[in-house]
Amino acid sequence: METDTLSGGAGLRLAERLRALRRARTWSLDELAGLSGVSRASLSRIENGEVSPTASVLGRLAGAHRTTVSRLLADIEDDAPALVRQGDQAEWVDPATGFRRRSVSPPALGFDCELLACELPGGARIDYPLPPRRGLEHHLYILDGALELTVEGTVHRLFAGDCLRYRLMGPSRFVSIGPPAARYILVLR
Repeated sequence: METDTLSGGAGLRLAERLRALRRARTWSLDELAGLSGVSRASLSRIENGEVSPTASVLGRLAGAHRTTVSRLLADIEDDAPALVRQGDQAEWVDPATGFRRRSVSPPALGFDCELLACELPGGARIDYPLPPRRGLEHHLYILDGALELTVEGTVHRLFAGDCLRYRLMGPSRFVSIGPPAARYILVLR
């Protein structure tokens, strides 16, 4: 974890949202640490806005709260309009890996899916030990580069033009396997 990577006050809003979610469930920091696998000290620093969580940590927290990372991030943004111009699409950058995640069509009330544009730098790896929500439907389409995606122990090597669809029930791992970044579109439902 490093310094805040969300623009403006979004980092502080994320910290406040994570603290509010934990408190709404009446979980102590120790209980959330046990559920998420994130240390109590890290949770405290995240909730106090001292550091921004990495993609992996945010995934663990989303899984513990039985939601998606996108929903966590959407909770700190304003209501999503029907037309989302490129300049208005929120982007989050993982401070540990450089992974970029742009919310092209963010989660919103009344809509069942969301569309993400993602870029994982060459050689970078992200592990998600928990699914954000058991059975969450994924459709991953590779635009450029190559990606090795491990879904519950099964390894898939994906190249430009390939599409993998799956329901996530357990852990997953994303590895960009080329010198260029792996760029892909991800639909979550």
